[in-house]
Formats: sequence, C-alpha cells, structure tokens
Amino acid sequence: MFQKGLKDVVAVHTKIASVDGEKGELRYRGELVDKIIPNSTFEQLSIYLWTGKKELVSPLLIKGRILPQHVVNLLQVLPIELQVMDAMKTAISAFGTPEFLGKSKYEQSVLLTAALPVIVATYYRKQKGLDPIESRNDLGHTANFLFLLTGNSPTRAQVEALETYLLLTMEHGLNASTFAARVTISTESDIPSAIVSALGTMKGPLHGGAPSGVLDLLDEMETSDQVRNVIERKLAKGERIMGFGHRIYKTEDPRSILLREKCLALQGEDAWLDLATYAEKEIIQLLNERKPGRGLYTNVEFYAAAIMRAINLDPLLFTPTFSVARVVGWTAHAMEQAEDNTLFRPQSVYIG
Repeated sequence: MFQKGLKDVVAVHTKIASVDGEKGELRYRGELVDKIIPNSTFEQLSIYLWTGKKELVSPLLIKGRILPQHVVNLLQVLPIELQVMDAMKTAISAFGTPEFLGKSKYEQSVLLTAALPVIVATYYRKQKGLDPIESRNDLGHTANFLFLLTGNSPTRAQVEALETYLLLTMEHGLNASTFAARVTISTESDIPSAIVSALGTMKGPLHGGAPSGVLDLLDEMETSDQVRNVIERKLAKGERIMGFGHRIYKTEDPRSILLREKCLALQGEDAWLDLATYAEKEIIQLLNERKPGRGLYTNVEFYAAAIMRAINLDPLLFTPTFSVARVVGWTAHAMEQAEDNTLFRPQSVYIG
C-alpha cells in the first residue's frame, strides 16, 4: 500500500510517547503531560524519557557542560556565516571519537544533551563577536542555557516560561526528525550520527522553522488595545492568523494549554506573556464569530513565540532552542531502536 509521505503508516512500536490528535492528548511513557510536567525539571523529565525512572539526577548532565577541547577549537574556526543549526551538526559530529563512542549509548545521550545548549550559546556568541561564558553548576539546565547566551542571571519568570516550553517539546512521537534519528540508528550507526541526522531534518522550515509569523503578529499588536483592530483587519483581508490550527490536533493542543497556564501563573511579570494570554482570548472569540465550525485552536507556536519574546531570544535561535529540548526525544528513540533493531528499508514504486 502506497502512502505519500508515509502518512498514517505505523513504522515502530514505542514506549516513549504517544500523540492522540482526536482527543488532544500527549503522553510521556503513558502519563498525560499535564500530570507529569508541573512537578518535573528538565533533568528529571529527560531521565524519565530515557529510562522510565523518576526522581533521578545524573551527574553527566553537569559533566557534559564541559565541551571536549577539540570541539571548542572547532567552534572557534567555523565561519560566522554558518547558521547555528549547521554549527550544531558539525560540533556534534566531532564527538564521534573512539573514546566517546566507547561509552554506553545512555552515557552518550546524556552527555550530548548537556553539551548541546553550550554549543548553541558558544557559537551564537561567536557570531555576535562575544567571548564564550563558562557554565554555572549552581544553575539548572534551562537557567544555565539562558545564562550562557546572555551572561546575565535569568529571572524566575524567564526560567519557568522557557523550561515549560522545553519540557513540552522534548518529545512528540515519530515526527520527521525523530524518524530520521531512528533510521540512522537502524543502520547500526552511532548516537552522534543519529543526532546529526535529526538536526539536519529539524533545520527544514516544514518541521522546526521559527514561528516568525507569530512573532510578527505579536509585534503588530504590540499592546492589548490593538489586538482586536489588528485581527479584524487581517480577517477582512482573508489572511491566516498565525499560531492557530494544527496538522495533528483536532482539538486544543495540550502543549498550548500548559503554556497558557504557565503564562497566566506569571501574569504581571512580563508584558509579552500578558499580551499573549489576552490576545489569545480575543482571537479565539473573533475566529469563532467569523469562521464558525472551523475548530481553530491555539497551537504550541503561539505561546512559544510569546516566550521567545519574553526572554529576548533572537529569532535565529528558535530552532536551535527547539533542538535543545528535542534532543532528549531523539536520543530516547535512538536507544529504543537499538534495543530491538530492524533496518528500515521501505519499498518504492517506479513510475518513470
């Protein structure tokens, strides 16, 4: 049976996560994300996705913040014209030394997850003509990432908002980049190669592209009193309202629900988060009035864009930051594939 793009084709059995678009449910190892995420840190949830065990902290997530010297040297000589995603691929491939590959797949996965935000921050600062910053081991994974980018201690609101986003995007079933990682591992290749494959897939605008449309929308609205005028004008012109609707979810995206709740909990602490929560209510009301029956719900990109604005993250860093989260899912799937491996080899139909 031919299915273009393998749509709806079941390719793997997995214990890691499940996505139910009809019910609007995302589960990590069988647990609804809205139940597990509020009480988890990045470190705890990563280990849970990797191992199925809770309340563990791996010292490797601290150890991995120190990049091998040859990786540091490589980042220093890369041309600044490269996109951050390309620098990430190059740096990760440089981990493929015999010494590193001699470690267990689990240890490699943890070390590379810890290294990725350091790689992003180091190369981004190089592009801006700034020196790299040494990690602070008193900070958690998310807070340290923000510190490495700016050199400033992040606020509580910034850390909580970004961490919620990272927790909600570290895994999402057999998406394109995760499938690429599993295909690579199915050849009995290694973890760094699987991550490089996934990064190359994530770079594509149809998968990991930045929510530039939502960022532009927030900029255009700017303040709450402008929201209704801006949306009414766009609807009158027949323009799409960015950040609403999803290919898989036919009801509310569970990730957007949790991001909304986090933004509401932080109300008054950041103007962009306040604008997003106010604008969403207005936009949903207008969409229901103008497009009844369409079922257009807020997707994860809407609140992701608001969070990126709130923490002053350069739009060029959106996809790299997405990858800093999703590397957990890539490596979890890579290890699962290796445990019960079969080489992926689908068929093609010649039509020439």
